[in-house]
Amino acid sequence: MGKILNSCHPDDDFHYEKMGLTRDKIELWEDGMRTDGSRGTYEWWYYDSHFPDGTVMVIIFYSKSPIEVNGPIKPQATIEITLPDGTKYSDIVTADIKESFYSKDKCDVKIGESSFSGDLKHYDIVYEGKKIKAKVSLDSTLAAWRSQTGSIFFGDNEEYYFAWLPAVPEGKVVADVNIEGKDLHLEGSGYHDHNWGNAIMLKLMHHWYWGRAKIGDYKVISSWITAEKKYGYKDFDVFLLAKGDKVLGDNRNHTLKFVPTDEYTDDYTGKPVYGKVIYEYTTEEGEEYRITYERKGDIARQNFVDTLSGITKFGAKLIGFSSSYLRFEGIASVEKIENGKVVEKVEEPSAVWELMYFGKAGADKNK
Repeated sequence: MGKILNSCHPDDDFHYEKMGLTRDKIELWEDGMRTDGSRGTYEWWYYDSHFPDGTVMVIIFYSKSPIEVNGPIKPQATIEITLPDGTKYSDIVTADIKESFYSKDKCDVKIGESSFSGDLKHYDIVYEGKKIKAKVSLDSTLAAWRSQTGSIFFGDNEEYYFAWLPAVPEGKVVADVNIEGKDLHLEGSGYHDHNWGNAIMLKLMHHWYWGRAKIGDYKVISSWITAEKKYGYKDFDVFLLAKGDKVLGDNRNHTLKFVPTDEYTDDYTGKPVYGKVIYEYTTEEGEEYRITYERKGDIARQNFVDTLSGITKFGAKLIGFSSSYLRFEGIASVEKIENGKVVEKVEEPSAVWELMYFGKAGADKNK
């Protein structure tokens, strides 16, 4: 494999001080723009919501496409809505940088007539597309959280990074949506996070599984990230488990175990996929939990090369660019275990999670 380069997810005083962060305290500016839009950087503000009738809505505001990071800032916002019967709608908004705004002080993003703003407790999202219009109010029910310093660094000099801030791990949503002239009023559970970095992700990470769910009174954020070959396919855990407004534990104690099963090959992307993803976790108090995501279907399957065009698409194919994205729907459950026996089990029948697969299919199997 050759020399393995360093990668780390720090949680030490040196890194907190270097990054200007306070341990266990999230500041407003952390949800503001964290990059300068220069070559290699990218940034996005993500929101999703699940509603009791089975409707799922995802809205993302970007500084630029995560697969075109070497270009200038190119503001765009996207929306995807999946209705209870499986019907899917999507839309995209683009705007000139002169018609857009990204605040460094807090989450305050404007792309054309669309906007995403908030203060870690309350957020307002306005999406003004050609086919879809939405107004969303999100109120946090669980305090903003970051996994350790929030950044994973890559390289012997930590020159590259991928950063992640769950600004609203779970919240209450009220949304009014118009889809091609049809009005919907929705109330349910929502989530907002913020990602940014300074190198195209496919050069740093081979793949990740990510999910978030409200399961009864439990709230879960779960991710298992595998670095690329040059970083030894090293695994990183990002995890939060709460009940009500109380955090039961997170990945800081590194007891999390990733136990995926039911592997198959997706016939569209060609990527290996686990139909069941299991996280086993022990709190600092010794309480044991098992969180399971069991796939029942797919919401989205995408090969990123298909989003490109012209010479860019030709060049991507020439170098073997084969990154894919899959979003799943199914059942999420939380089990509390005592002395090897399940003493509590709660299920959510309409959970959503994802697989982002940047690398060559199966290349990490022999790590």
